[in-house]
Order: sequence, then structure tokens, then C-alpha cells
Amino acid sequence: QVPLVESGGTVVQAGGSLRLSCVDSVRAFSDYAMAWFRQAPGKEREFVAAISGTGVSTYYEEYAKGRFTISRDSAKSTVFLQMNDLRTEDTAVYLCVARYSWGGVAMTAPLERDYWGQGTQVTVSS
Repeated sequence: QVPLVESGGTVVQAGGSLRLSCVDSVRAFSDYAMAWFRQAPGKEREFVAAISGTGVSTYYEEYAKGRFTISRDSAKSTVFLQMNDLRTEDTAVYLCVARYSWGGVAMTAPLERDYWGQGTQVTVSS
């Protein structure tokens, strides 16, 4: 399987915004729920947000609510993560995930059958 390809990570000042993108060029994009996870140095990987295959349903981790927005463009087979009001604690590698099912809160736990991208580094400076 060709991996998911993330982009958009960079260094940004606290309070700034970034939009991450993840392109899936292999799977039937609309059949898959998509999610973003992140992993900071020395910390466990954690869930950020997820969106159903249709784009109708979304689910966010508490810290992401009101600041981050997940969306998808089926025509481009791309999922986005718009991040506003970034904080230094948002510094992490952000990873894109594809899953052949939607489960709302169940999206927060990684599964063996998930497809993962390599990640894109987001660094928020103070």
C-alpha cells in the first residue's frame, strides 16, 4: 500500500495558524474515515480529530475543540486539519490515519488495521 502523504507542517509562532493536508492516492477515499493523531517528543501518540467518509460526522479531542477543524475534499482525496491559536504544547509530529469504518469516539484508539502516514512536523515557538 502506498502510504498516506502529509504536508503543511512548519515552524509557527504561538497564536498562529497552520493547515495540514494528507493525500490518499490509493484507497477509495470516500469509503474511509480519516483521522489525525500527533506525537510529541517523549510522549505517547494521541488522538486529535476524525471525520467520517461522507464528511458529515466529526469527532475532536477536548484540547482541539474550538481551535482545530478537520475537513475533507473527496475530489482531491485529501483530508485537512486547520489549526488556529496554536500553542507551544501543540508541537508534535502530526500523522494522518485512514480507517475502513467510522466509530465516533472509537476513532480515538488506533487499530491494527489502520493505515498511517509518515507524519509532518509542527513546531510552535513562543
